[in-house]
Amino acid sequence: MTARLHHTAEGPPGAPVLLLGPSLGTSLRVWDGQTAVLARRHRVVRWDLPGHGGTPAGVLPDPVPGATTVADLAALVLELADHLGAARFAYAGISLGGAVGAHLAAHHPERVTALALLCTSARFGEPGGWRERAALVRARGTGALVPTAPDRWFTPAFRTGPAAGAAAGLLDDLRTADPAGYAACCDALAGHDLRAALARITAPTLVVAGRADRATPPAHARELADGIPGATLLELAGAAHLAPVEQPRAVRTALHAHFTAPRAAAPIR
Repeated sequence: MTARLHHTAEGPPGAPVLLLGPSLGTSLRVWDGQTAVLARRHRVVRWDLPGHGGTPAGVLPDPVPGATTVADLAALVLELADHLGAARFAYAGISLGGAVGAHLAAHHPERVTALALLCTSARFGEPGGWRERAALVRARGTGALVPTAPDRWFTPAFRTGPAAGAAAGLLDDLRTADPAGYAACCDALAGHDLRAALARITAPTLVVAGRADRATPPAHARELADGIPGATLLELAGAAHLAPVEQPRAVRTALHAHFTAPRAAAPIR
């Protein structure tokens, strides 16, 4: 049996397919606040990154440090879509999951019917920082990142407020991630630069930014929206890097409106 991304599917089996990609360090539960609403009109398929949630790190074709690319991750998503019988699909992704979606839309435009890019970037800063993080995780495990992750992922008000339990659950995802898989995803982020290919994206695109996002600041979202023809930009107050977790209602409302526009996607057969 071919190893593939762990995934869950919700919603009517014959409905248009909507793939949801997660952020680095999180599992598919990062989409818990949106799935029920989106699954009313779509067959929503959430998937886990290599080494995260239910996906083993060994799903990657080449685990050698430094070898993994966003294109490799995109190929795994295409294999999953093929397995599900989805010749065409809508796609939404957060951070690294968004980079995968942008790559698919730029390099496989015939597959993507509509696109939403949340808290992501065409280029995630200098490669050196990602290489250093990958080396740290390979040496000490993902637990070494847990103390600093809340400052990157959430606003102070969210971390200490009534929804702090959601933050704790996602930190558990990070703590239990396979170091090899997490580090490989860091390698993919280090080499990602889609700036020259943004104009190739033809799918209707929504770009969402958290105004308090320090990992992928709103300027990154504006670069995406300016580079993708016809893209729409939404900036959310009171949200950092994991905007769908901090502002679930605003995000699901925006995604529902974007993906229920009259555009067809292939159902899962």
